Amino acid sequence: MEELVDMREMTQEEMIEAGKMAEIVFKLNHTLPNSDEYNLLLKELLGDNLGENSTIIAPIAGAAFDHIKIGDNVFINSNSLLMARGGITIEDEVMLAANVQLLSNNHDEYDRHVLICKPILIKKGAWIGAGASILPGVTVGKYAIVGAGAIVTKDVPDYAVVVGSPARVVKTLDKEKFD
Repeated sequence: MEELVDMREMTQEEMIEAGKMAEIVFKLNHTLPNSDEYNLLLKELLGDNLGENSTIIAPIAGAAFDHIKIGDNVFINSNSLLMARGGITIEDEVMLAANVQLLSNNHDEYDRHVLICKPILIKKGAWIGAGASILPGVTVGKYAIVGAGAIVTKDVPDYAVVVGSPARVVKTLDKEKFD
């Protein structure tokens, strides 16, 4: 499902909210990890959309954090970029290595003030390798592995291992070894 967002038409309330999120992210990135203050800032940023026993290691960057839903037992390593205007859902037991980019929006090639937004879904148990980029509209399948540095432009099947730019399937994992 694609949504077009013209950034010139942002309301005053949307601008204020974006500013508040940027301030929270700045504070989070400059707070002792796993401290009470850090956990309160995560709660303020993500509300009830952060699952139980999930960890996010600062620094993080991104936009539209109110469009992110993170399941239980998720680990997100440092330097993640979460551009979430199109929506990002991360199911339970997902691992994101350092420097992962989840990019649910991109600019229109002719009118750069317009964002083309498509949701990203990372299914249960997936593992995204360091420096990988997941582009708008992509679903990463259950227990799939995205290799380090991969650029994922198309859906990744359940249990698949993908590598490269653009990412391609190089292996399918034995689903009997999961669950």
